[in-house]
Amino acid sequence: MSSNRPSIRSILAPTAAKAVTIAAAGVVAAALSLTTTAGAATGGTHARSAAASSFSFALKPSSSAISACLPNAGGHVTITPGKLNDLMTVSLHGMPANAGFDLFVIQQPTAPFGVSWYQTDIQANSTGSGSATVRGVFDSQTFSVSLGGTTTFSPTHQYHLGVWFNDPNVPFNLGCEPGATVPTVTPFNGEQNAGIQVVNTAQFPVNAGPLSHVHR
Repeated sequence: MSSNRPSIRSILAPTAAKAVTIAAAGVVAAALSLTTTAGAATGGTHARSAAASSFSFALKPSSSAISACLPNAGGHVTITPGKLNDLMTVSLHGMPANAGFDLFVIQQPTAPFGVSWYQTDIQANSTGSGSATVRGVFDSQTFSVSLGGTTTFSPTHQYHLGVWFNDPNVPFNLGCEPGATVPTVTPFNGEQNAGIQVVNTAQFPVNAGPLSHVHR
């Protein structure tokens, strides 16, 4: 046999090696696909980390009177921590159509509320739903302090949320203040002439409000 004629082995060897390489790559790709699928199905490390980066909770009616006059009143909050601050999205539902509301971060969910920090207005639409998004510090580090001036108090955490009617006449006219002869006026809006509180986070302990569960 001529020495210039290639042997069967020399022809098949590269082809066989290439086939093995392709097969191995296919096995690796399949394994990666299975790992990704398993992680998604079982809430793998990345999925859990992504889920853990946000904290969601409900806003509940502030009193039995609110539940009676607005039986579907409620809200939902999601706080997403960031590197430097947090993003808080608040939605309301079951409210009077086209009514305005004011959101506060507060020390205590119910009266006398303690140190309170005005965050944003929320405007309900024709179906009684509305939402707002606020950026700030809304986590376990949220606090206020006054070392002097007109008021003095030591560092005080505010871990709760409360929402007030912007117009005191709205809840009064809806019968949300049984026994009252005139609308109750509170300072919980920009002009300090708001109505009563409509929803809050009183389902959490006073000293362990929902913001205390959020960490950056």
